[in-house]
Amino acid sequence: MKRVLIISYYWPPTGGSGVQRWVKFAKYLPAEGWQPVVYTPANPEQLAVDASLEAEIPAEAEVIRTHITEPYALYRKFLKKSGHSSGAVEVNPVNAQEKTFLQKAAMWVRGNFFRPDPRCMWIGPSVRFLKKYLKEHPVDIIVSTGPPQSMHIIGMKLSQATGLPWIADFRDPWTKIFYFKHLSMTKMTERWHHRMEKKVLDNATAVVAVSPLVQQDFQAMTQTPVELITNGYDECDFAAEKCMEAYGGPERDFVITHTGLFAADGDPTVLWDVLSDKCAKDADFRKHLKIKLIGKTDERVKESVKAAGLEENLIDMGYQPHSAAVEEQRKASLLILPLRKEPEYKAVLPGKLFEYLASWRPVLGIGQPDGAMSMILNTTKTGVVFDWNDRKSVARFIELCWKNHLEGRLDVDDADISQFTRRNLTVKMVKLFEELCGNKERK
Repeated sequence: MKRVLIISYYWPPTGGSGVQRWVKFAKYLPAEGWQPVVYTPANPEQLAVDASLEAEIPAEAEVIRTHITEPYALYRKFLKKSGHSSGAVEVNPVNAQEKTFLQKAAMWVRGNFFRPDPRCMWIGPSVRFLKKYLKEHPVDIIVSTGPPQSMHIIGMKLSQATGLPWIADFRDPWTKIFYFKHLSMTKMTERWHHRMEKKVLDNATAVVAVSPLVQQDFQAMTQTPVELITNGYDECDFAAEKCMEAYGGPERDFVITHTGLFAADGDPTVLWDVLSDKCAKDADFRKHLKIKLIGKTDERVKESVKAAGLEENLIDMGYQPHSAAVEEQRKASLLILPLRKEPEYKAVLPGKLFEYLASWRPVLGIGQPDGAMSMILNTTKTGVVFDWNDRKSVARFIELCWKNHLEGRLDVDDADISQFTRRNLTVKMVKLFEELCGNKERK
């Protein structure tokens, strides 16, 4: 069996969307003739814990953990001293909102002293450890997945030292990620990031992007081939048949569900206002409306829901194991996916989008109607994306969903979404492995 070294900051029992991508790849790699060898910190910062994901790791996987020294915990202490709630700090520490002097100072230190990110102190020790490890335990190819972008620098240095082919897997962009401009960096630091981004792209044997728009941006910057391998959904997490029997009817609750991270700068106030107006006009709608928030939700989002007069309709379930979140998606009447109000989010394909598709529930996206998420929803005909200020369109869509709910109808087309299964995406990734291992001399 061939072996692939996967360098990832995020790994179970750490929870969250950043973990799931390579846990799912690792799950299906052995069936394709590849053993996953995962290199990850022994003591990472954990904003969420999901022990259920550990059951996804195949017996064939080898997991190597080493100690990491990082200043991120201290940085968070700085933020908490500012007087913000812990929920707000945890969910959205970097954004365009007003900050205290202490927050600004901490942001400046983070942006300029820890390059490319607060995990940078792990780069040197990791390269030294892995060079020695690979001499005794060879692998066929290296994969780094980021952010954090420090993982890519480890991958680059290790590939240069060993001559092994290396894939830089970008779950998000680097300098075009939404929070880059909020890090209070000096011009010198900004130039460093752009140079290092270009160096990583140019030195990789191949680059992988999760969004077609990010793929286009990267390909314009480098001669290295940039492949598109999106996130996806695991068929094992969903029943083979569509969950329609529990859908709708005049006696059932009309459940609007959001799963995952819900940041304050993605607060869909237009939706809360529409729902509030509908409740004021329709007592039956108010009676049956439930707004379920599953995952880490910024306190300011919850306060926004309450301010709209919807406190009695709000069910805040907090962080749930992945399996529980999937089940709640399947029981929803409508799934919502608001994006942060940042222009960079036009290129973003949130990981949960694909699990939303597999839940066979209508999806209401709020963001850029011409963005990457809209492309997927339009192609699969599973939902719509409206602008943050498009009140009329959001209201019409809510009316349609409520009407379908009362009639017990599921207004989602029978689209073929099989290209987004984790198994098929793993096959695509393995095809890239095989190609690069057969062409080691090309870089």
